[in-house]
Amino acid sequence: MTVQDPVAGFAVAVVREDGRWRCSPLDRPVLTGVDATITALRGLRSPGACFGMCNVDDEFFVLVRPVPGGADLLLSDAAAALDYDIAADVLDLLRIEPPDEDDDEVWPEGNLAILEDLGLPEGELLVIIEEVDLYPDEQLEMIAQRCGFGDQLAGVLEKLDT
Repeated sequence: MTVQDPVAGFAVAVVREDGRWRCSPLDRPVLTGVDATITALRGLRSPGACFGMCNVDDEFFVLVRPVPGGADLLLSDAAAALDYDIAADVLDLLRIEPPDEDDDEVWPEGNLAILEDLGLPEGELLVIIEEVDLYPDEQLEMIAQRCGFGDQLAGVLEKLDT
């Protein structure tokens, strides 16, 4: 993909170690490509659960969870691949063709069970994604609440807003 201008939004690393959640902001350049997000998350070297939550330009979100040999990925709106490199990267890694230009339907691509072991079954995650009246940050906050790290995420987002 091509180098693009900085993208609005936020990226947060979420780590669970010794039964405790910790959230920390990731540098904004990770919003331009999924490889940068994976590299940043692998750099945390956490023995516990570790994943990233990216709100890209208040248009869609990406969940990235490094696993041996790659990463589990979830893109909340496949049509975003038409306009955003990070979304196109996700579809490319998933080996899924981007949608047609005139397709205006919202649908996710990737592993809907990405957070199932952390308390969020794929059916519930799909319900959150299909709530099209919510902005991506609101959807991510719902995911965080459901998994049990809502307060930690809120604290990071509050600091990012100041």
